[in-house]
Order: sequence, then structure tokens, then C-alpha cells
Amino acid sequence: MGRVTVRRRIAHIDERGRRVRPDTLVVEEPLEIRLDGRPLSVTMRTPGNDFDLVTGFLYAEGVIRAPEDVAAMRYCADTDTFNVVDVALAAGVDPPEVSVERSFYTTSACGVCGKTSIDALRQRARHDIRSDATVLDPEVLAALPDTLREAQRVFERTGGLHAAGLFDAGGALVTLREDVGRHNAVDKVIGWALKDGRLPLTGHVLLVSGRASFELTQKAMLAGIPALAAVSAPSSLAADLAEEAGMTLVGFLRGRSMNVYTGAERIKD
Repeated sequence: MGRVTVRRRIAHIDERGRRVRPDTLVVEEPLEIRLDGRPLSVTMRTPGNDFDLVTGFLYAEGVIRAPEDVAAMRYCADTDTFNVVDVALAAGVDPPEVSVERSFYTTSACGVCGKTSIDALRQRARHDIRSDATVLDPEVLAALPDTLREAQRVFERTGGLHAAGLFDAGGALVTLREDVGRHNAVDKVIGWALKDGRLPLTGHVLLVSGRASFELTQKAMLAGIPALAAVSAPSSLAADLAEEAGMTLVGFLRGRSMNVYTGAERIKD
């Protein structure tokens, strides 16, 4: 696995003037995902938990449905870095149709039509989130960002990472993943959960350190997570999808204040 951080000499300027000092930067490197040697996608990520990332990505894109759909996963021996992962699908698992005309998007700026996307996701939904009877205490929700920040070891050194934390309904941190990309951090969490046999993630809350985009809401929905919370704002399409799926969507979770955009019935008064 590659380095997560690097050191760099910088010029720091403040009211006392200019001085040269070392600084820590988070590493950003490309990860190419291959299926049986055939290139599928490239995403920019922070090295670490790469197999979780690939598993979560393939699950979110509908390539796999269960951990046994993957026969093998390895770093490619034909490169001198750990930036290419090759996945062998199990017998009977059909690979996706990938061509020049179609590629997997890895950013929120995918340009897809909102209604078309939600209709397509409705067909792919595997878990009934609306029937999840989880009840959340607002005091528990309010404490989640501090718990997440305290557990972000790399962020404390760099200030340049997003985090996704999976919590149970009582506020206990189940797992945490960090990455330069919000979507990568969530894929790492869901990939870990799939490999560990935990899907669907009934009774859990997913907290993300940035905004709640359509893509993150999609990934949470497909993993059966009933509540998605973010320290920043959600997008309109994220709220539409959350409402359609019966998810609770919380934004601007800061201190004891929060906005509940959908699924407010899950949160105690």
C-alpha cells in the first residue's frame, strides 16, 4: 500500500512574517479498477483500504450483489505501484458492458437526469428502508461529528481528508474510513460492511464530513442505511432520493442544531 501522507517544505506567512517550515499533505493518487484485466474505472483516492473501496464501488454500481460474487482481488503485478486492482468475478456473475460510450462516473458532476436516475435506482433497490423502525435521539446525532473528528487520525495531521463514519443507533462508532473523495470514503465503509456480511445496515447512521450529494445518498440507500447525516448541506436531488427511499436525511449537523430534510418521524422530539 502507498503512503497516506507526505511531508513538504512550505513558506508560512502570518503576522510575524515569513518562515520556512515542514507541512504534512494527504496523498492523492489514481486507482485503476480492472475486471479480469479489462479496465473499468479510474478514481482519485487516498491509498489505504483499497479492496474495501473497490468492493463498495462495484456494489454501488450493481456489478456485484454479495461478497461471494468476487472470486479474487489483487494488486496488478505488471505495475510498480499499488495503484491498479484487478478483480476476478465469480463464475456466473456477468461483467458490465463497458465501452467508449459508457464509463462509470466518479464525481458528483455526472450530468445525469435526476428523475431518470431515481427511477433507475428504484429498480436496483435491494432493501426496504421505509420499514426500518429505527428511532434516533437528537442528542445522539448531535454528538456524532465530535466522535468522527476525534477518530480522524490522518485529518488531524493534514486537514485535507473527508471522512465517512458508520454509527449504530446509540451513537457508537462502528467503522470509519478517510479519503480525499467523499464518495471513496463511503465506498470504503460499504465495501467493508459487505465483506463482513453486515448488509443491509439496518439501524445505522452514516455520517459524512462534507455535504450530502445524490451519489452519497444513492450509496447509503443501496446499503440499506436508514439515516444519512452530513455536517453541510444536501443537494435537492439527494433530498428527492432520500424521500423516495424512505431515508432520514439530516444536514447542517453542527452542535445541537440540525436540519431534517426527510424522514423526520425517525427522530425523537
